[in-house]
Amino acid sequence: MTRGSELFLVDSSGWVEFIGDGPLAEKFAPYFEREERLLVPAIVLYEVYKKLLSAQGSTAADRFLSAALRARFVPIDERLALLAARISLDRHLAMADAMIYATALAAGAHLITSDSHFEGLAGVTIIGPD
Repeated sequence: MTRGSELFLVDSSGWVEFIGDGPLAEKFAPYFEREERLLVPAIVLYEVYKKLLSAQGSTAADRFLSAALRARFVPIDERLALLAARISLDRHLAMADAMIYATALAAGAHLITSDSHFEGLAGVTIIGPD
């Protein structure tokens, strides 16, 4: 559940669930209530737009863009790229996951995901079935 003025970063799995009305959509919904507290890294924009465009078509992809572009967009810069490289090596995360986690850390945001690759990392909430 969202708290105070805390920043949140919902990763690609959460966006796909929410926009695609997946089985976990309702659990992710509270994190989309306040766009000013929601961060969207460039890598999430890429992953979700591509997946939705491919699997569900332009209507779902455009619905995602409409919501994502109301949030705080976070571009990839050299600082994030270098932090992500270190995280990838230290935590054995794939490039996209490392970029997402690095963005959350750099922004002081809480990462919300259903991806078990983030299990055990500080500042992460993993949403799963009951």
